[in-house]
Amino acid sequence: MRLSELKNAGRTPTLPMSIALADAAGPAELQLLSLLRVLPGQRYVGAGVWRGRPVLAKLLVGHRAPRHFQRELSGVQLLAEQGLSTPLLLADGLVEGEGGWLLFEFLDQARSLGEAWRAVEHLPPLADEQISVLGDALAAVGQMHAKGLWQEDLHLDNLLRQNGTLYLIDGAGIRAEQAGKPLSRQKVLENLGVFFAQLPRSLEPFTEELLVYYLLSNGEHALPVEALQKQIDKVSQWRLRDYLIKVGRDCSLFSVSDGPFGLRAIRREEEVAMLPVLDKADALIDHGHLYKTGGAASVAKTEVESRPLVIKRYNIKHLAHWLKRFWRPSRAWHSWREGNRLMFLGIATPKPLALLERRVFWLRRQAYLVTEYLPGPDIIERFAPYVAAADAPQSELQALDRLFAQLIRERISHGDLKGHNVFWHQDRWALIDLDAMCQHSSASTFAAAFSRDRARFMRNWPTDSALHQLLDQRLPKA
Repeated sequence: MRLSELKNAGRTPTLPMSIALADAAGPAELQLLSLLRVLPGQRYVGAGVWRGRPVLAKLLVGHRAPRHFQRELSGVQLLAEQGLSTPLLLADGLVEGEGGWLLFEFLDQARSLGEAWRAVEHLPPLADEQISVLGDALAAVGQMHAKGLWQEDLHLDNLLRQNGTLYLIDGAGIRAEQAGKPLSRQKVLENLGVFFAQLPRSLEPFTEELLVYYLLSNGEHALPVEALQKQIDKVSQWRLRDYLIKVGRDCSLFSVSDGPFGLRAIRREEEVAMLPVLDKADALIDHGHLYKTGGAASVAKTEVESRPLVIKRYNIKHLAHWLKRFWRPSRAWHSWREGNRLMFLGIATPKPLALLERRVFWLRRQAYLVTEYLPGPDIIERFAPYVAAADAPQSELQALDRLFAQLIRERISHGDLKGHNVFWHQDRWALIDLDAMCQHSSASTFAAAFSRDRARFMRNWPTDSALHQLLDQRLPKA
């Protein structure tokens, strides 16, 4: 096929495919065998074979192809000119009306630092295995900054490790302030802010310790932790806003269909599994284990292909109720967004899998939310043996301390913090029933909401019980 035909191939073109390209040696066929990243109608990145050699192919189509091609090529050339490790560019070309291509050597058995991090992120903060990943990454970033370059889209998946060597990839994000001379202090702080903002909040107390690995590669500037933290906070806020936009938009992370007769949003990796669940949501609720039925919501646990799920249907009780609900976003949408917010912030909650909002010419009717099932007990059941003695396990009390600290740090109020909405799961307390959750923009509104949350939480146990008194002493007042 011709390269230009890719722009109409959608997100999942049929593979393998042959694409006619040409270099200085003449025309040849690229055999594209797999796709690693797709931006439909614009960019296709995958593994293939070119002139008998395995390659990583970046294929750029559409009206933006010339600009994207030049950015990618310029970035790759900057990295190579400054002696930084990057996959060798084997062939490239740009044809008007067709598109552009860049073919790189294929790094066999290479593993991204992002993949390596995901294998160790569950370990205690700054475990040796985590240091191995983050230390290597910061050293590579320091080397890049020492040469006057920075990566706009700086994240661990843009660093590949093969046989002990780190390779910088994604030339489209490479920028130069003054190539060959160390990057300015402000640019260093801004770029390191991008890097640290993507790490779990649990590592925030160790920023200064991690910074040492960067300074060993680039000690050109003194980098005050306070100034760096301001950049981290700034980038973190931007990343959260950007992510919350994506939960309602068709993109690489979410499959979203939004129209006058319905809104459907599914995590991209769950699309095949969740489509039939949404199609028969009512039947699954009717035949599932009901936790709550009738009224404003029906909640049921069900199993689909041996996988336990929870489906929550937000009902329309009567005409007056519909008149209050049809014109505003459904509570299912609110819970979908807030569940994704909590996951992004590293606060435990059942993973939101899919959302369906039924409409008639944009007027909202029933809505459905599908989440993973948490098998753990709620906090009332978990703490029941300790109400009188107040000798609850320290691990669970400390986990509760961490949960409240997270909510305060992010200015999040739950809205209905009864014990049945707090579950023990994988050594953490997880929040469910997020219909009334809110992240506050001001300290004053959060303080009032947090006070109500805390009071509701404490009402789970008698005021004269030993457990109530213990928790009242431990939990922050504001």
